[in-house]
Amino acid sequence: MSTPLSEKIVLITGATSGIGYEAAKSIAAMRDPGGTVGPRVVVVGRSVEKTARCLDEIRAAGGEGARVESLLCDFESQASIRALAAAFRERYDRIDILLNNAGTVYDKRKLTVDGYEATFAVNHLGYFLLTNLLLDLVERAGKDGGARIVNVSSRGHRQGTMDFADLHFERGYQIMRAYCRSKLGNVLFTRELSRRLRASDPACKVTVTCLHPGGVATGIWDHAPGWAQPILWLPKKLFFISQAEGGETLVHAATDPSLEGVTAVYFEKKTVSKPSALALDDALAAKLWDVSATLTGLS
Repeated sequence: MSTPLSEKIVLITGATSGIGYEAAKSIAAMRDPGGTVGPRVVVVGRSVEKTARCLDEIRAAGGEGARVESLLCDFESQASIRALAAAFRERYDRIDILLNNAGTVYDKRKLTVDGYEATFAVNHLGYFLLTNLLLDLVERAGKDGGARIVNVSSRGHRQGTMDFADLHFERGYQIMRAYCRSKLGNVLFTRELSRRLRASDPACKVTVTCLHPGGVATGIWDHAPGWAQPILWLPKKLFFISQAEGGETLVHAATDPSLEGVTAVYFEKKTVSKPSALALDDALAAKLWDVSATLTGLS
């Protein structure tokens, strides 16, 4: 039996801007039929001031009965991710929906405080570490009525490569190569996590999916080089969907009743789509898991 919305706890990273912010507003406004309070929505941001401002806005959008709280994290730091997980555990004992959405990209190669290429560290290792640190809380919710993990990927994963000999682009760094590799990592992680959950418990009610929300006019590409900004401006103006439309894809994957039990799939917008051949490589997914566990100290 599905857990009532009023009892669910939802954790959304990257929730102070873009599609994460829009998804948080939508989920905070949800109610059970005849219900007066919504799920407990925990939004994660990096800036104290911006997170506080967005918290007020998401609460207001959620209306009377909205229950929205916040935590802070800088996903370029594994210590910060561990602190986020610890702070979450102090307040909550379960996660019904984990939305891994925090993301970035850099025009020039940048290393995190942990010494890893920043795009890969935030977009892939951040998902990997936080999810594993809190996985038992997701599994606890799963036993009560089902739980979901949703990873925001991109159609860009189709151009991604996974060179373990140069995972952090010490040679030939390019903004799109780094971004696409991190998004390929999201799809591989989704499939391998789902496989592991099913292997440990065939009756597992935790589903893991990933998605491309569509070409969304968000601020993630503000880090693109100056020469590329005029090139990006036209397609953003003509072809990109709004942040609210992109947020709908997250909400669909996280809450739509028709997706109960659906796992290890990749969505493009709201449609199940076959990912790239590399993303379907089980051996590659298993190796990426092992390498990621080493890089995050979870091996």
